[in-house]
Amino acid sequence: MRVALMVTCLGDVFYPHVGWAVVRLLEKLGVEVDFPEAQTCCGQPHFNSGHWEDARALAEHTMRVFADAEYVVTPSGSCAAMVKLEYPELFREQPRLHAQALALARKTWELSAFLIEVLRCEDVGARLEGKAVYHMSCHLRPLGTGDYPLRLLRHVRGLELVPLERYDECCGFGGSFSVRFPDISAAMVRDKCRCIEQSGADYVITTDAGCLMNISGYLRRQGSRIRPLHLAEVLASDGVRHHGLSARRAP
Repeated sequence: MRVALMVTCLGDVFYPHVGWAVVRLLEKLGVEVDFPEAQTCCGQPHFNSGHWEDARALAEHTMRVFADAEYVVTPSGSCAAMVKLEYPELFREQPRLHAQALALARKTWELSAFLIEVLRCEDVGARLEGKAVYHMSCHLRPLGTGDYPLRLLRHVRGLELVPLERYDECCGFGGSFSVRFPDISAAMVRDKCRCIEQSGADYVITTDAGCLMNISGYLRRQGSRIRPLHLAEVLASDGVRHHGLSARRAP
């Protein structure tokens, strides 16, 4: 089996080690990974801001780049949702492009969904010592995969999952939302991180670089000892000393 990695904009700029973790994890499970170097933004920021023509241009490019892939895997619920749910709508009135959008949508998978639905694998042999809470990325909800990361995390040896109050509430990032409504965004991440701190966890684990950047930025500014991690880092780890769990942080 071969997959093409859609690494995402935030992953490329701030969290390249998450992309490396995805590759290590999939290769450990016997999957070959390609990385189409021509990939760019999927167009979600433009789409969410109402610039649909710009979003269509980026979507057309993305459809060309990944046209020959057997599967497309991305460590981002938001980018997966953009491709799977919004691309077909963008080209609803253009039959040829609509067909291409549907084809890409059918073979695009958020990482946890690919592991559970395609590989039929919940125990990937990962190990991480400590207590963790799980923050659900908003875009996993329309994908119907919100509990998939928890199913995978329950099999991580040494990891104790503890409850997170309001775990499924938005952290306030929302892509361009945090830029257009910074005060609301700041209040939302403050509430989210208060719940995280009250949990007593060592780690907060999420599935989207946007959530990771927003939450980690707030926790760092507060001097928190809690380490934010992407799900891919955890699943690719074989212990606390694994280099995939390094202290790289977004600026």
